[in-house]
Amino acid sequence: MLRPFDKLRVVSKVEPQAQHERKSSVMPFALRRSKGERPMVIHTAKIVEKTRGHCDIIDITNKVKEEVERQKIRRGLATLFVSGSTASLTTIEYESGVLKDLQELLEKLIPSNRKYHHDDRWGDDNGFSHLRASLLGPSLQVPIDDGKLMLGTWQQIVLLDFDNRPRTREIVVQIMGESE
Repeated sequence: MLRPFDKLRVVSKVEPQAQHERKSSVMPFALRRSKGERPMVIHTAKIVEKTRGHCDIIDITNKVKEEVERQKIRRGLATLFVSGSTASLTTIEYESGVLKDLQELLEKLIPSNRKYHHDDRWGDDNGFSHLRASLLGPSLQVPIDDGKLMLGTWQQIVLLDFDNRPRTREIVVQIMGESE
């Protein structure tokens, strides 16, 4: 009896590792199900953002779209992950009013002006930032169809940095799917 991946075979290397600002790398393989079908590729890149901290919210939608377009993925999935325990990813309408509302909501839920046990142990006074980041989470997935992220009209992908100081954040973007 054949299992689902028994018919998959490795095809030639997709492309050499790119040397550009996004620190892009391509997995050295593509999978093809059978003759005539499009290859399945996995592409991993990094987006680097400098933040101000203190609930800084940065729209990274266009940078993610550029990666999808660059890889010519027709149908698949974009997975995003921010490294670090004081930052998160989510989607929201990137509009000043709703951004302020989100910042005020997080301040009410997890105030930055009180002491947390983490602060007592480490002395860095950023316990609130760890809690906020864990509430929203470090990752996000967006389906891709017809070469485009399947986001709503007013929906953008945002990086939130909750730390109490400026940081340089790396967002890993892994794109998997059928290439053109």
